[in-house]
Amino acid sequence: MRGVASSLLALIFLAGAPSVEAETRENVWSAVGAPSGGPARAIGGVAHGCLSGAVRLPDDGPGYEVIRLSRRRDFGHPALIAFIERLGRRGQAAGLPSFYVGDMAQPRGGPLPYGHASHQTGIDVDIWFTPAPVTPLPRAAREDVELPSMLRPASHAIDPARFGRSQVRLLRLAAQDPAVDRIFVNAAIKEALCRGVGGATEGGRDWLARLRPWYGHDEHFHVRLRCPEGSSECEAQAPPPPGDGCDRTLAWWRDKPLPHPALAEPPPAPAPALPAACRALLSAP
Repeated sequence: MRGVASSLLALIFLAGAPSVEAETRENVWSAVGAPSGGPARAIGGVAHGCLSGAVRLPDDGPGYEVIRLSRRRDFGHPALIAFIERLGRRGQAAGLPSFYVGDMAQPRGGPLPYGHASHQTGIDVDIWFTPAPVTPLPRAAREDVELPSMLRPASHAIDPARFGRSQVRLLRLAAQDPAVDRIFVNAAIKEALCRGVGGATEGGRDWLARLRPWYGHDEHFHVRLRCPEGSSECEAQAPPPPGDGCDRTLAWWRDKPLPHPALAEPPPAPAPALPAACRALLSAP
């Protein structure tokens, strides 16, 4: 068994990240049951890294509710935990309904066996546009929550019955948090925000710069934080270009495939090997 794990680990370090396969498949990182000890550190890049000293997000908190608990992807750097809790409190203060929290990171970060190429360093989180009910769902009911697209069927247009002021306000609160580096949304949602849907441009539009278009992301938004303090091995991304992003670079996305279950993101480019510090982290107590 140890030989199999060692061989798999070697493949992971050579490839940087495993391919997306069946949801039942594990890798050595998803098999780790608990965070490591020691100080919290985001190590490497979001698509080729790991996480030391992770903290698990409580299942419920002010303004949020965690779903798909069986995945055990509810761990993050303390800075990410603080951000989610801060956003929940700010959402409550603004009169918004609670939001669902989806994938964060595994107990020690690292490559996920399916679903994402990123989410490896504990500074990424998926937050769903569909609001949570007033009464938190039982644990068993959180595995299969209805989370529809915010777009009209077979269209690049938002569905105003699902995407409105509440979703815009939550996005704005998230984007205005100083810990946030960028937020990924569907290009059609970004276009709608640039046009001012749901009051998006009322009081200024600078916050739109942090919203970056990407494939999918029509039913949730993906928040990525800046490298946290004390994480000298964390690889920062280049800053977004100047401006609010409501320009011809956004128009380029209009010709991209519509998001629906049969269409996945394009395969990611091979990631660099994981940092040497991740190899030590995997076997650390």
